Amino acid sequence: MSHGSPDVAVVGAGIVGLSTAFALKQRGAQVTLFDPAPPGSGQSAGQSRLFRHAHNDPRLVDFVRHSRALWRQWESDWGVELISDGGSVAIGPAIDRKRKTLDPFNDIPVRTLDPPELRQRLPILAPCEQPAMLDVDGGAIRALSAIGALADRLQDELVADHVLSVRPVSDGQAEVRTGTRCDDFEHVVVCAGRGTATLARGAGMAIPVEVAAHVRLTFPVRGDAPERLPTFQDGSGAFGETGVYASPYPGNRFYSVGLSGTAQVSDDGSLADPAELAAVADRTTEYVERALPGLEPRPVDYVHCWATTLPWGEDGVGVWSANGVSAVVGHNLFKQAPALGEALAQAAAGDGLPEQLRPEARLGHD
Repeated sequence: MSHGSPDVAVVGAGIVGLSTAFALKQRGAQVTLFDPAPPGSGQSAGQSRLFRHAHNDPRLVDFVRHSRALWRQWESDWGVELISDGGSVAIGPAIDRKRKTLDPFNDIPVRTLDPPELRQRLPILAPCEQPAMLDVDGGAIRALSAIGALADRLQDELVADHVLSVRPVSDGQAEVRTGTRCDDFEHVVVCAGRGTATLARGAGMAIPVEVAAHVRLTFPVRGDAPERLPTFQDGSGAFGETGVYASPYPGNRFYSVGLSGTAQVSDDGSLADPAELAAVADRTTEYVERALPGLEPRPVDYVHCWATTLPWGEDGVGVWSANGVSAVVGHNLFKQAPALGEALAQAAAGDGLPEQLRPEARLGHD
């Protein structure tokens, strides 16, 4: 580190906050990680997430590629599977565009699938003639394993308390006020999901985040569990929905499915219509009945979570930084967490934030 060992606070113990605190600890920083809830119980909740390389912005592809290398390093260091070996399958007319975006990256193996191989790779899918692509090094992120491994390594840094305010104070310090304490730090990194923009306002940052609510349902796999199951994205509309994403649980006995549909949030932070969540859940079950006959169409598990999206795209991500405070906002950040944590730790240590993560760069632009 170029500036000694700073005293840094990280607000939020989701996957990005944990990754940031871990990267800071590796750099020799003194870290305090604040969260009133158990690690990973907010927007990082659930058993699995998709890892995929295909994005519309080539800069994001490159960033995710770096994150994949860090996931592999963690797996090697910790001796635990963090991303499954089933790959990631996508179907729909956007496949050609995805392939073109990935073509310059020779170390990201992808290939098209004909209908027989699609059936072999994803046996739970109904007969399908849609264009299909396999991202060989994609897969299901083992979310609980990742959260648990990071939390185990940060037990001494975790403080179970809620943060009410973050603000710059004299001498370049930033103050954190929680329910029971008040501390000054050389830098504060805010990774608080839905609460990030609210806390960032105290440091003079206006973040144009859009908040909605998502629902993911988990369904049992019929019959014997396949040896491998890929994650799945359906942008085709062939089965009545676009923007579908799905991933297997460890052991492939269960498959988690979500739609891009959301429940909208009112200005006061409440759900505009709570029945919207139930409606999205019903649509998800109906989709499974049509598209995924290899699943029992009765959900056995629910994940309801907030989604924080930036105006420039569903995969948009940005880091606002001023007066000793950095705040990260975006959607679909789980796969990026190791690389985001590394970059945020670098910034907190005084070594600068990568230009592509600054909001004006609009990383992940659609």
